Amino acid sequence: MSNILEITDLHATIGDTPILKGINLTIKEGEIHAIMGKNGSGKSTLAKIIAGHEAYKVTDGDIKFNGSSILELAPEERSRKGIFLGFQYPVEIPGVSNADFLRLSCNSRRKEKGEPEMEPLEFFEYINKKLEIVEMTPNFLNRNVNEGFSGGEKKRNEILQMAILDTKIAILDETDSGLDIDALKIVSNGVNKLATPLNAIVLITHYQRLLDYIKPQFVHVMENGRIIKTGSDQLAKELELNGYDWLKKDLKN
Repeated sequence: MSNILEITDLHATIGDTPILKGINLTIKEGEIHAIMGKNGSGKSTLAKIIAGHEAYKVTDGDIKFNGSSILELAPEERSRKGIFLGFQYPVEIPGVSNADFLRLSCNSRRKEKGEPEMEPLEFFEYINKKLEIVEMTPNFLNRNVNEGFSGGEKKRNEILQMAILDTKIAILDETDSGLDIDALKIVSNGVNKLATPLNAIVLITHYQRLLDYIKPQFVHVMENGRIIKTGSDQLAKELELNGYDWLKKDLKN
């Protein structure tokens, strides 16, 4: 298995405030990782920096994707290469239909891979197969992107985007936030169907419940801009039982 993402001694700031303080993380093909931690620990910041969010400045270290540094790449370039970030609060795009948005995104990704663009009819056949993954109906395609969508529909639409783009690594930030149990099962089932031996998935979450449905091989705990512990999915169960303060006490002993 080759490395998809290699983060080495990553430090970052927002303004003059240090946010990440030496992150080291390697993610290989076929792996599912979970990153857990309290609010403000740096989980979402790490995801945004990987995706290229311009509010943050990397002051030291490197991020390599498929062996090459991506620090100088714009967010859209990273996306075209196969890095997908699923947002905690997906944005609405009034006036842009889901079908048009997804086809343009798909063709941009295909162009990066050297594949021909899909015409509308060809894309319609392609996307209808993908809709089944997240139990969505074709009428979703005619609606504006996330406009008037319920929380569950927005998250399912994110997983649909992930499927359409054939991503190399998907980083899902609090994808279980605001979901009832039925929506959580649908979203989790979609993610599991899209996990392959050639891609990787990173789950960012506060709670262990998501990991009952999507099983990670690795669980990392962040605190104050650092990864303070890495373990198996058993670590998440221990955190659910004992809380994050237990972990800090355990590390001191």
